[in-house]
Amino acid sequence: MTTQTAPAEIWAGEPVAVVYPETDGEPLPDGETQAPLYQEIVPTLAQHFRDRPRTRVNGNTLLYYEEGNPRCRISPDCYVAFDVDVALIEAHNNYRLWAVGKAPDFVLEIGSASTADNDIGGKRALYAALGVGEYWRYDPTGGSFYGEPLAGEYRFEGRYLRYPLHRESDGMVWGHSPALSLDLCWIDGRLRFYHPATQRWLPNFTETTDLLAAAQARIVRLEAELRRRDAAN
Repeated sequence: MTTQTAPAEIWAGEPVAVVYPETDGEPLPDGETQAPLYQEIVPTLAQHFRDRPRTRVNGNTLLYYEEGNPRCRISPDCYVAFDVDVALIEAHNNYRLWAVGKAPDFVLEIGSASTADNDIGGKRALYAALGVGEYWRYDPTGGSFYGEPLAGEYRFEGRYLRYPLHRESDGMVWGHSPALSLDLCWIDGRLRFYHPATQRWLPNFTETTDLLAAAQARIVRLEAELRRRDAAN
């Protein structure tokens, strides 16, 4: 549910501040389908850009684009914004376009039955109008929602033009994102990120978690071995 205040001019005394809710109170559309994908993509990019200053990676949060009107909002599945005041975004717990001073540089939507038409239509037009530099769409089914596994576009003179996509013999579909300096790759329904400069795949959230768990287990084993040696001496 959206909380709004009455217009300030009808109140006597001091104007009442406009409330910008942190959530719209609605569940994630097609959450059982989208949530596992969103939970893999956003942390993967956040980990990759963790050491880049003034960079915010997030998703499934509200972006407000008209000051004073909390109804003017949109919620990207994933966004990346460079050269922004991260502390300001965190303090508001949402992305206020007029406060941040710029739109995200990259937005990704994940296709689903209830969102696909809007992703291709209204959302796409709004992102272009707001100044989102790149707009990507990922269809985990390979085309049931968007008609294609992957699509990437860049903003030019207020409208989106498509990036070229490539299809490999093994079925992988990929395109390059200049904004992220990464390749986005659709592989058997999953979205993976490849770093051309290092010629390495970005470890996804599950892989990173597994590596950390393995490292922690190794530390525990080494500590146990040291205690045994100390006891023997």
